[in-house]
Amino acid sequence: MTRIADTIAATLHAHGIRHAFGMPGGEVVTLIDGLEAAGIRFHLARHETAAAIMAAGASVTTRTPGLLVATVGPGLANAVNGIADAAQEHVPLVVISGIVDRPTRARYTHQVIDHAALLRPLVKASFEVEPESAGPTVARALAIALAEPMGPVHLDLSPAVAAMADPAPRPVAPPAVLRPSVAPRDPAIAALGDRLSRARRPLILAGLEAAQGGAGPALLRLVERLGAPVVTTYKAKGLVPEDHPLALGGAGLSPLADAVLLPLFGRADLLLFVGYDPIEMRLGWLDPVSDPDRIVEISAAPADHAMHHAGTRLLAAPAAAIAALAEAVRPGEAWTDGEPAAARRALAERFAARADWGPHAIVEVLNRAVGDGDLVTVDAGAHRILFSQKWVARRPLSLLQSAGFCTMAAALPLAIGAKVADPSRRVVAVMGDGGLEMGIGELATLRDLGLPVTLVLFQDRSLALIALKQNSAGLAPNGVALGLTDFAAVATAFGGHGRTVAGAAALAEELAAARDRNRFTLIACRFDADAYHQAF
Repeated sequence: MTRIADTIAATLHAHGIRHAFGMPGGEVVTLIDGLEAAGIRFHLARHETAAAIMAAGASVTTRTPGLLVATVGPGLANAVNGIADAAQEHVPLVVISGIVDRPTRARYTHQVIDHAALLRPLVKASFEVEPESAGPTVARALAIALAEPMGPVHLDLSPAVAAMADPAPRPVAPPAVLRPSVAPRDPAIAALGDRLSRARRPLILAGLEAAQGGAGPALLRLVERLGAPVVTTYKAKGLVPEDHPLALGGAGLSPLADAVLLPLFGRADLLLFVGYDPIEMRLGWLDPVSDPDRIVEISAAPADHAMHHAGTRLLAAPAAAIAALAEAVRPGEAWTDGEPAAARRALAERFAARADWGPHAIVEVLNRAVGDGDLVTVDAGAHRILFSQKWVARRPLSLLQSAGFCTMAAALPLAIGAKVADPSRRVVAVMGDGGLEMGIGELATLRDLGLPVTLVLFQDRSLALIALKQNSAGLAPNGVALGLTDFAAVATAFGGHGRTVAGAAALAEELAAARDRNRFTLIACRFDADAYHQAF
């Protein structure tokens, strides 16, 4: 007998999903059984929000939808933060929750809430799976999740329906998608190419959509033909290798960086925004230039924000449009006064290490120790802003973070999901002590899955970013101090390898040793939170 659960699982498998994350409950046991039978491994997390973010990490790594399984009521409610994160980070996340069976739903109240109403602000669509249309319903949800801008979708599934024999047991595979090329002679491309060629100070700002779409190689060709400097959002770092002389690194939350970059934007005579979503940016990027006619946006979907207004918008997949533009433009010299090179030097000076040990030095050690093919995740907090400015990314999507929603405790589950999806790749999670203590139970997930992930902990005994904001407002610190946790001992108790370090040489030694270890490693780097003063 082919159950409804089997059809759902087969349809998910046909769309490339190989991993599910979540917490089981009685309402989803049949679904989990169907997933395993279809070749989709279910991975137990310690919290549903962490499970949602694990699914996001796997999704980014495999370029396929993520899958979260949650049980009824408190199970799904626990996942709300992770689902909201997927919405703002544009993750095609499929959320399947168990619900009480229909015959008793109107009378029974235990753990019963309106799942669809709970998630309405967060998901692109919500459906209940019915016996007659299980495969098509799941396929429709997947198509909606994958449509730009990508985002989460929700499916309710009752245990009785999951266990029922499917009257039409046929999984629905995704259609073959034919993407017509954008030709250099296309009138819109030709006109924009001519405009770019005539610009004397063109500047490019690229975002996550360009990175997700694989626009990097074409963007590098365009940058080099124009001589145009390129800035990326934090999540698009590495779209153009950041050791390239025209790469000015990431922008988003740093006033120090903005003081260098925003004047450059003001002097540009043409700004090309490629797959750029200002959800990652602080309010300093509200209307970065006074004249919107200087801004040209390239994106597959219309903008849903008012952070700026563009004089021209080209609705197209960024990779295809940029590839055509790279052929359409005429090579030329731009920024002949050398301002981009001066900006690059100024940024390096502003974020240079100030002492032999502290947050700056930790990032510099990581830059030397982590390979180009490795993957790094970074958590919310003061360390994330500094890390996102100093980290030198040479490949796109090699640095994962929650940059739209900025939820804490995301780095560890992102690392778990990425490592599960690609066990051959080294994964390093960078966190603060506040974020790790918020989600410390997922160390047990690392242990149980046998994942040799390396955690580098910025241990400053403070919610440092909030303390900095209190200080800038002229307020005394309140509610931001953390006690001194022995994280090395905690890691050992969870079955990992733990060390506390207070110097660059010791950190480098531990990072090298962690590479060959077959269990997780936690390196607690202790320093004083005052080291963040005017750091970014």
